Amino acid sequence: MAHPITPSASVTCSALTFRWPDGTTVFDGLSLTVGRGRTGLVGSNGSGKSTLLRLLAGELRPAQGSVTVGGHLAYLPQNITLDTGLRVDQALGVAERRAALHAIEAGDAGERHFETIGDDWDVEERTLAMLGSLGLGHVELDRPVGRLSGGETVLLRLAALLLERPDVLLLDEPTNNLDLFARRRLYEAVDTWRSGTLIVVSHDRDLLERVDRIAELRSGEVDWYGGGFSAYEEAIAVQREAAERTLRAAEADVRRQRRELEEAQVKLARRQRHNKKMDDQRRASRIVAGERKRSSQESAGRLRGLQEDRLRDAHERREEAADAIRDDAEIRVSLPHTAVPAGRTVFSLEGLSLPFGRLRDADLRVHGPERIALVGRNGAGKTTLLRTLTGELAPLSGAARVHVPLRFLPQRLDVLDDGLSVAANVARMAPEVTENHIRSQLARFLFKGARAEQPVGTLSGGERFRAALAATMLASPPPQLLMLDEPTNNLDMASVRQLTGALAAYEGALLVASHDLAFLESVGVTRWLLLGEDLRETSADDVRDLLADPESGRGRTTGARAGGEAAAEAEPTEEATG
Repeated sequence: MAHPITPSASVTCSALTFRWPDGTTVFDGLSLTVGRGRTGLVGSNGSGKSTLLRLLAGELRPAQGSVTVGGHLAYLPQNITLDTGLRVDQALGVAERRAALHAIEAGDAGERHFETIGDDWDVEERTLAMLGSLGLGHVELDRPVGRLSGGETVLLRLAALLLERPDVLLLDEPTNNLDLFARRRLYEAVDTWRSGTLIVVSHDRDLLERVDRIAELRSGEVDWYGGGFSAYEEAIAVQREAAERTLRAAEADVRRQRRELEEAQVKLARRQRHNKKMDDQRRASRIVAGERKRSSQESAGRLRGLQEDRLRDAHERREEAADAIRDDAEIRVSLPHTAVPAGRTVFSLEGLSLPFGRLRDADLRVHGPERIALVGRNGAGKTTLLRTLTGELAPLSGAARVHVPLRFLPQRLDVLDDGLSVAANVARMAPEVTENHIRSQLARFLFKGARAEQPVGTLSGGERFRAALAATMLASPPPQLLMLDEPTNNLDMASVRQLTGALAAYEGALLVASHDLAFLESVGVTRWLLLGEDLRETSADDVRDLLADPESGRGRTTGARAGGEAAAEAEPTEEATG
């Protein structure tokens, strides 16, 4: 049901404290107010972004403090679950008003129908217009929800929330699992948001460019930055440069204080030797010599204490300066054994028909260290094609052959054993590699010392991804074909940069299925394959054109079809195919 817009649409946290049942503290006295407009909430994996949204939405209760919402709040969580037995109009919350309207139009003037409709006589037109604005104009209101794709389900839930006309709308990673075209519809919905307070948690740069301000959640506190993500990055770069200057000055001060303490100790030792020599020469009385010695020791102690205090203060300033520098360590690894000669055939498709969807008789040959982006609509067959290449799925007909050592990193990161340490997981995939070599390589993946012995089941999301990436790229034999399925889903910005750095060192062939165009461009894609009505070569510019207008771009390519024989398909999501 639609709600009237409240002029004071806002959400406020006052002295908010929240702990998980195991005692882990997420927030301790957090206070903030988010007013009208579009706010992007960013932060590292595990910083508490989703937890904060759940607190604002009332799904979690704080240990202390309060949450105050000005107006009606609607919340879109990361994981959408809709009853597949519902009709679309039921999922949208308009079924009763729609039925009452149809009954009146059919001549039933019962008072209950008028009470059900209220003032919402244009409910059906408004609903269809909302679906059309989100790219769901082809979805009939009587269609079962179970016939929608995963991306369509997310957009349908968003449509239901927007039909409520909320004062405060919370979106948690809304572009995850959305294809390129569905993302464009979501971007447009954010662009046109004018009705209240919007808070969106996301790692999607294109989405975050559309907000009015960025709120960064870090160490349980929120810092504010005006503008979209580019403005935020510029501000962070300035802060980092200033913090690095402060750290350099603090380190120089520590060195100076340490040097002055050493010089003071040398001077004191020299003075003590001199006084003892003078006393011996003058043969001063034992009482006078003792008093002079005590006075000298007290003076020396005060001076030494002063210098030590200064050194301790300098150390504290250095630690504070180091803490101010963001922990954005980069993965710096060398993988020369992954190199593949330019003329070698990496994989081939020969008359391939996939077990899901409509792809039939596809032919494709890939040679050498090509970097291929596999793009297309949800259900186009990207995950199915990757799993067919691994041999996990059998083709309906034809063949998919891989001619070099292959490794595959799936969306679920299920290549890891949660009960084993990071080092043990890598050793499992590289049994012939020495422990010392594994540890030295893991250090380059930012698992140094005891961190390499940490059980995988205790890692954060970003750490788990790094561990899975290390196990995949350090496998034996070294992979000359690396396949990644939506690798940036649920990764924070720092983790995406780390992934990009690791792939820069990889010298083999790369096949990446992704909806993240900015990431694909950052890893140096040399060939773009679009799965739509057929498997075709295209370009990043054409993909962006399709984003703007998917209907007019159907079938458009910059070159011939890949292999000349491919047909399009529609598959279930990875969750459905398993």
